[in-house]
Amino acid sequence: MQKLFTLLLLAVCSLGFSQEDSKDRGYIVQVGDQAPDFDMKLTNGDMIKLSELKGKVVMLQFTASWCGVCRREMPFIEDEIWQKLKDNSEFALYGIDRDEPLEKVIWFAKKVGVTYPMALDPGAEIFQLFALKEAGVTRNVIIDRNGKIIYLTRLFNREEFDAMKAVIFEEVNKN
Repeated sequence: MQKLFTLLLLAVCSLGFSQEDSKDRGYIVQVGDQAPDFDMKLTNGDMIKLSELKGKVVMLQFTASWCGVCRREMPFIEDEIWQKLKDNSEFALYGIDRDEPLEKVIWFAKKVGVTYPMALDPGAEIFQLFALKEAGVTRNVIIDRNGKIIYLTRLFNREEFDAMKAVIFEEVNKN
C-alpha cells in the first residue's frame, strides 16, 4: 500500500506544474528542460560545473541571507534531505546564495545551521539562468541524472516540500 501511495504521489509530482505556472513563479525554465550549465564557486573555494554532476540527482537551492522564507526552509532541507542523503554518492545538494559576499554567505549558513555546500552567485548570474532577475529567491530546482529538470519549487509550502522530497528520494533510489 505504501509503495502504491508513493507511486501515485510521484506520478502527480512528476507532472510538476504547467509552463504558465512556471512563468507565474518567475521561472524561465520548466520541468522537462535540460538544466542550463554553469560554474559555481563554493565557499571553500572549490569550483563545480553542473554538467560534471551528470549521473547524480542534483538539488539546487537558491537563497539569500535577507530572505525570511529561506531561513525558514533551510533547516528542513538540512534535516530532512541533506542529513539523510549527504553520504549518498548518487546525490548532490548546493545552496546558491544570490549576490552576497563570501563572508556573508559563510555567516548565513552558520546562523541558519546548514552544513550542505554553499555557492556564491555574484550578480545573480546563475539565478538568471533559471528565473527572471527580479524574481524572488527561495526556490529549488531538482535535476535528474541526465541533467533534466524534474521538479521546481517556489517559496516554502510544506505540501510542495514533501512532494519534492518524494521525487528526490525516488529518483536517488532508481537503479
